[in-house]
Order: sequence, then C-alpha cells, then structure tokens
Amino acid sequence: MTISMDAWSCPLRLRDHPNIVLGHGGGGKLSSELIEHLFLPTFDSDELSELADAAVLAPAEGRLAVSTDSFVVHPLRFPGGDIGELAVNGTVNDLAMRGAVPAHLTAGFILEEGLALEELAGIATSMAAAAKRAGVVIVSADTKVVERGHGDGVYINTTGIGYVPTGVDIHPRRAQPGDAVVLSGTIGDHGMAIMSVRESLGFEADIASDTAPLNGLVADLLAAEIDVHVLRDPTRGGVAAAVNEIAGTAGVGIALDEQAIPIRPVVKAACELLGMDPLHVANEGKLVAIVSSDAAETTVDILRRSTAGRDAAVVGEVVSSHPGMVIARTPFGTSRVVDTMVGEQLPRIC
Repeated sequence: MTISMDAWSCPLRLRDHPNIVLGHGGGGKLSSELIEHLFLPTFDSDELSELADAAVLAPAEGRLAVSTDSFVVHPLRFPGGDIGELAVNGTVNDLAMRGAVPAHLTAGFILEEGLALEELAGIATSMAAAAKRAGVVIVSADTKVVERGHGDGVYINTTGIGYVPTGVDIHPRRAQPGDAVVLSGTIGDHGMAIMSVRESLGFEADIASDTAPLNGLVADLLAAEIDVHVLRDPTRGGVAAAVNEIAGTAGVGIALDEQAIPIRPVVKAACELLGMDPLHVANEGKLVAIVSSDAAETTVDILRRSTAGRDAAVVGEVVSSHPGMVIARTPFGTSRVVDTMVGEQLPRIC
C-alpha cells in the first residue's frame, strides 16, 4: 500500500521530515504532529482523540479478558500481510481463544530513527483496516523512537480487552478423553510465507500468510451452542506446541492423524525441502478446537461456512493413555511422538 503525504493536512515541519527522527519520540512538537496527523486520523477513535493519559471504557456484561503481545516480525511486509495487520489479528485471536468478544486495543510503537513516514503510515493503515474487520477499536496508543540501527524499523505492542459472555468456559483443563481435536484449516502458511521472502526462496506457487481474525469463527461456534472445551491459535511453535500445551495442562494424551491434517501441497513441499515438520511451523489465522466427539462434525460444518475455516477437519482425539504426550499416526501405519521444539525453528515470525 502506498500512502501519499501530499494529502496530509499538517505543518511544514512534519513534511520536512519524510523519515522518523529522534525528535518524533521527544514529546515535543514533532511528537504531537506525528500523533495528530498520522495516528489520530488513521485510527479514527473517539477515545484516542481525547489524548488523555488513559482511555475510560464502559464496562460490558460478562467477565473481562485481557491479552498483550509484541510483534517483531521480519520483514515488516510479507506475502499476505504486514506487521500492522498481524499485530491486530494476533491479539484479537488471543482474546477469542478464551471465548471473549474482542472490543478494545491499545497500540505501542517502537520506531527506529530513519523509518520512512510513508512506511509507518502504511502499517498504521493496515492496523486500522484490520481493527475494523475484527470489530475492535484502538483506544490508546504510544510511540517511542530509538536510534538508527537499534529497532529494525518498527516493533509493535498491542494489548486487547474483551468480554467473556456468561456461561462460556473455555480452558485447556477442560480437555478430556473422548474429545475430538478439530483444526480450522491448512497449517504452515504463515511460517513458510515469512521464510520464502526472508531467504529469497522461489517456490512453484506463491505462499501467503494466513493472518486473519478468528473471533468470527468462535462467535459462530458459540452462537450454535457448541460446548467448546478448549481453543488455541497455533502461532509460534505451530500445532505441535499448541496441542502439547493442552495435553500438559489437562493431564491427557492427544493422538493426531497426520493424513487428516490439512496442508497446502506447496507448503508441504517447502517444508520437505527445508527439513521442517509442518506441525512446528507457525500459523496466524488458524485455531485448534477441542469439543466432545458428538459435536465434532457439527463444529467442522460451522467452521467451513466461513472463508477462514473452509478447510476445517477433525484431525485427532483426546485419549487417556500417554498423559501429557502427543502422538501422531503416520500414513505408514506407525506412530511418532510430536514434541515441542527446544528453541525457535524460525525466529522473528510474529
């Protein structure tokens, strides 16, 4: 996205600085101009426009859910999205995984001296568009500037506030033997999209990130009165990390069926080429749902009604054997242990 500063209604001083300078973080006129002429019109929030030290929010019914996350993805733009869109979707999805209705976001920007204002404007515009799609409002924000060479362009922290409706109880401890493990779609898209541009890898088909808000999928399940026991978005560490965390918290075993796990052929080929297990590759627009076996097919049907869940499938079950451990049945009729990675397979993924 190309943003033109020619249409900005701003003082000459801001136009004289097409890039971020240390003065933009000094709390003076440059800081005020950056806020007034870039962030305020882009985010278009009544709460933010008050320019108070804190936003005052009207309480909603139900319990409060709060989540915070920081985003340092490299590169800032990648096939299918950018750091701004990712920052909104990532925090919205963390709230949704507890059954919360996301409502408000705060945003903190760590800007590097030299970052082009057009680049920053594009990222802010992506954030605003993502917030609108997810139905959340950015109500508070902050900017800081670090010296050239110390920030890699921009880092973003977002904190989300949502409200958990009465009667909703989604927690990893609720996984129990006999439950089904449902995946909302193909895995590995985000991690391989980042890898393809970072390492300048050429694949036969384009790979794009799956970054997307998941609160709509969760709302559809709850509206259908599906008793969702557990939800997780398999981001860093992939599906392997998500299901291992669930197994450990609930004290149960999980058995996956590798053949049932949806994965795009180009992503599978890329993983094979790079020696990566798709189960360990990050996703940014998928969820793992654990529901009773009786509700499994209905859950898949509901997810498939949405673009974000069109490839949903039942991919495993919760078992009483091997508690705290995840086993995958391979296409060859054997089984293997699916463990978490010791370190990061691909750093700076989100």
